[in-house]
Amino acid sequence: MVDRLSNHFAFHQTALAVRQQRQELLASNIANADTPNYKARDMDFNATLKQAMGGATKPLPPTQLALTSARHIPATAINPPLFSNVLYRQPLQPALDGNTVDMDIERMAFADNTLQYQTSLQLLSQRIKGLQSAVQQ
Repeated sequence: MVDRLSNHFAFHQTALAVRQQRQELLASNIANADTPNYKARDMDFNATLKQAMGGATKPLPPTQLALTSARHIPATAINPPLFSNVLYRQPLQPALDGNTVDMDIERMAFADNTLQYQTSLQLLSQRIKGLQSAVQQ
């Protein structure tokens, strides 16, 4: 039963994770709009989602640190980000300092990604409500 539910929500969960990581990339571009030689980056959402759904990214193997004292904090390796195909945006008019961030493009991409993220959340919420009503009946 739990496997069916996780399979039912796997696409939405992955899509939200990829959208969230793209949002972080776009926010980084906006934050570095005045940084000399900063190159604006973005990702192809569809290609990254296909890659993530296909399981092309493999998680790191379980890694443990060797603890030499009982007071050391145990740590494990974290998985790499879902996207590995971060692309540099081609500037329409690069700045003299080498910065390629175009604030108009970044704001538009940020707003569009936010809208898509909210839409994905609403679709996921509707699916959960549908399942809840089916269980209650």
